[in-house]
Amino acid sequence: MIGRDMRDFGRKFVVACLLAGTAALPLVGATPSVVQAQEISGFAQAVAETAAANPALGAFYAERSYKPIWTTAEAAPRRAAFFAALDQAGAHGLPVARYGAEDLRNRFATIETERERGQLEAAVSLAYLAWARDISSGALEPQKIDAGIVREIIRPDPVALLNGLLNAPVPAHYLRGLAPHTPQYANLLRARLHLSEQIANGGWGAPVPAKHLGPGDTGAAVVALRDRMMAMGYMGRSISGSYDAALQKAVQSYQFDLGMKADGVAGEATMAEINTAPEERLKSVLVALERARWLNGRDLGQRHIWVNITDFTARIFDDGKMTFESVTVVGQNRSDRRTPEFSDEMELMVINPSWSVPRSITVKEYLPMMQRNPGAAGHIQLVDSRGRTVSRGSVDFSAYNARNFPFAMRQPPSSGNALGLVKFLFPNKYNIYLHDTPSKSLFQRDVRAFSHGCIRVGRPFDLAYALLAKQVDNPEDYFQSILRTGAETRVPLDKPVPVHLVYFTAWPNAQGRIEYRHDVYGRDGALYSALEKAGVALASLTN
Repeated sequence: MIGRDMRDFGRKFVVACLLAGTAALPLVGATPSVVQAQEISGFAQAVAETAAANPALGAFYAERSYKPIWTTAEAAPRRAAFFAALDQAGAHGLPVARYGAEDLRNRFATIETERERGQLEAAVSLAYLAWARDISSGALEPQKIDAGIVREIIRPDPVALLNGLLNAPVPAHYLRGLAPHTPQYANLLRARLHLSEQIANGGWGAPVPAKHLGPGDTGAAVVALRDRMMAMGYMGRSISGSYDAALQKAVQSYQFDLGMKADGVAGEATMAEINTAPEERLKSVLVALERARWLNGRDLGQRHIWVNITDFTARIFDDGKMTFESVTVVGQNRSDRRTPEFSDEMELMVINPSWSVPRSITVKEYLPMMQRNPGAAGHIQLVDSRGRTVSRGSVDFSAYNARNFPFAMRQPPSSGNALGLVKFLFPNKYNIYLHDTPSKSLFQRDVRAFSHGCIRVGRPFDLAYALLAKQVDNPEDYFQSILRTGAETRVPLDKPVPVHLVYFTAWPNAQGRIEYRHDVYGRDGALYSALEKAGVALASLTN
């Protein structure tokens, strides 16, 4: 009994010494210099072994001769700030279990040897680097989840993260600064909190038991619709049992926020959205937070073009204010036609463009047509390897297949050209660009995923005028004068404009209200599954 008490006293005294930044008591009979050397060696060796999981971390400690940054009395403010940040990881929709905060805390309370202290020192640094990387640039590797997400993510340098915290006068301020500091990210965080609270309190009530409701309707379904619109914050308290003007206005506002035809009638499509559970909306917000982190560290540009694939829109922002907007058509939901996500810079526009038909379309679509009828798609020229136009009558199309077809195809400039009368280029290896189109009727659809991957713009001339306004006095006259020539003309932009092709199913509008869109390619579903697999769980966010 006495022996156990002495061991407990000894262990507690060692912990106190370690956290006070002093060495533990020497062993009986050992000289202080020998014991000190053994302890330093044990600590350093443990740090080196544990830090080997991250070469940059190992190099960091070696450079500073294994001097600790977490496990001394002087490190207490830094340590406290980091653990407080870990306690908030769930609020950002991060995989909390990945960082092992509870285990690290327990280990601080049970240190008995310098080796254990060294292991803990490096373990905290590994947890810090994992958390800092996740909160600043995202917890997932998106290209491993969906091949269409080809965005280049700016990952922070591990040593810079360590030195930044080490040199920070106020560690808590530095840690808070690692997350995105945009109004949109802040609004998404608020939405996550609000949805979590609503789910914890029972959600938005029972689904509305109707497929269609409109002005003049009465009954239990109308009351259920009114209750749900109140719960979602689209109207104030009311006890009316009829589909009156107030309810119509609430439904209209809701439709507007979801990018639907805002007629105030709760038709089948609107009702399906209204009956979407708050848990599903929370998933969209969590994925949006992750996507926003992927953009962190990237200068969007004082002037930039923002194309949200799920919203079917293209917008220009100048100093944070939207100055242009157009509807768009994006790629079809097929494996080889979905519009990818990435950022680049628009360098020029081509007025009266010709269309060089992509090889995939040439051999998959046009070659079979010409094998059946050599005159098919006669408005498109057949071109040989030297750029010469080839007569269809001189070619035996049956002799070729997709692998050996030796010709390219090109459509000359015209009002019927597949690219319309202007295209906007930001040269990239995916051969994606914005362009006009002769197929105007598709812009009237609510869901506009019909292209081969490029983005068709509903107001292409106005987009051209907006871009040219920065470099010519009368952009409309300038553009039209080139257009009238009918000749293919390249017009460089004096200053390239950043273009961001994004995919947000939840995103705040100018007023901060979250607008929701359909997951047209299923990417968000796959991303949420990956977040869930990594440890993000709705239940933990709503407790």
